[in-house]
Amino acid sequence: MEQIIFNLLREGAHDKALALLIHPVPAETARRLAELEPEDRWLIFSQMHAADARATFLHLDDEEQAGLLESMGLDRAAVFGAHLPLYTLARTHALLPRSYAQALLTRLPADKRKGVHAILRHHEDSVARVMRGEFLAVSGQTTAQAAINALRDNPLLSDDTGSVVFVTDSGGKLRGHVRLATLLRAHPDLEVGGLLEPGRHRVRLDDNKVDAARSLQRINLPVLPVTDGHDVLVGVLRFDDAMDVLEEDASEDVYKKAGVGDLIHATEVVRSEKLTAGGIGYPVKVRLLFLMVTLAGGLMVGGLIDHFEETLAAVIALAIFIPLVMDMGGNVGTQSTTIFARGLALGHINLSQFFRTHLLRELKVGVTMGALLGLLAGTVAWFWQGAPNGIPELGLVVGTALFFAVTTASVLGFLLPWVMLKLGVDHAPGADPFITTIEDFSGLAVYFLLAGWLLGVA
Repeated sequence: MEQIIFNLLREGAHDKALALLIHPVPAETARRLAELEPEDRWLIFSQMHAADARATFLHLDDEEQAGLLESMGLDRAAVFGAHLPLYTLARTHALLPRSYAQALLTRLPADKRKGVHAILRHHEDSVARVMRGEFLAVSGQTTAQAAINALRDNPLLSDDTGSVVFVTDSGGKLRGHVRLATLLRAHPDLEVGGLLEPGRHRVRLDDNKVDAARSLQRINLPVLPVTDGHDVLVGVLRFDDAMDVLEEDASEDVYKKAGVGDLIHATEVVRSEKLTAGGIGYPVKVRLLFLMVTLAGGLMVGGLIDHFEETLAAVIALAIFIPLVMDMGGNVGTQSTTIFARGLALGHINLSQFFRTHLLRELKVGVTMGALLGLLAGTVAWFWQGAPNGIPELGLVVGTALFFAVTTASVLGFLLPWVMLKLGVDHAPGADPFITTIEDFSGLAVYFLLAGWLLGVA
């Protein structure tokens, strides 16, 4: 079916593609929509009726929801988001580019914005980040028939959340739960307070989501109630969400053992999908943006070499070691960014201790490597071009310039990705071009300035 829809879209038969994809069950429509490439997914979704679009949207994965919200544009996303549950807005907020997410949040109605902020204040690994706010709670004096009627009158409840009715007191504190099957078998006039099942199955807002998911896995319930510090019922953890949490946790462990890190980290999934799938517009735009930095840097390096043309003309041997200084800095920078990315994915880098622990350690590594490589390269330069041509100072120039290049590249390889993370910028396509540009220019500047000073060339 995916290929048929793809062909229809390429032919411009959007109505036929939409009719083929839409299913009476929103979950099935979402499954079919998820199989499409991001651009085709948005093309179809944008033509759906508002009610169908919202129902389908709620059955999509978080990453797919975030992709659609970004494709809508801020104004349309704000109108659409005003009708979405708080938990959906909070989840997608963490996946969207930081500037876009903040701009979208400011456009939402005040009550929605306040609710999303309340959820985001909780830790990203807490139950609060994965719970849902749709559930049915009644008082203990409610009759079985009245509870069934309340379920019938609440079409927003899914099959799993609608299969359990929670019982609370007048202050909203959770007393227990009753299954739908029990209500159907009970006498219509019997109060639900007398039908409560034994056991205190519940989790707190700030409990770890993996632990909560495992708790739900062990009990025979489709949902697990979530309470605040005062035992007031505030949400539920659904079984399908719990399984997603456990799958993510298990996948993270597998990827870590493989040495490739958290490949399903939410934000990275969205970025990776857009860079590797669908149309070429996004990857070309993102990569060209950073490569323009390299282009500008290359022109600046050319201007630098032109500025020191007389130095080069006076000591031709200097030109031999220009590629060494430039390439070594770039290679060390690439090494450092790769080590940073993998260490961050594996949890070996604690961003709260970045400067006093990780950056300081990388500085020591850079100084050590720079000293060893500078000594080696300087010795070779002295024997090869320095002493034979009567310019022994050349060895010191090459060694010092290489020491500076390696040390600087090591530090930048950690520092620039960290800065990009703080700014919410994707460091995968962006860090290396910046490092290469800075390293090439600064390394050559030191190289030529040292040469002019030590060799006495104006």
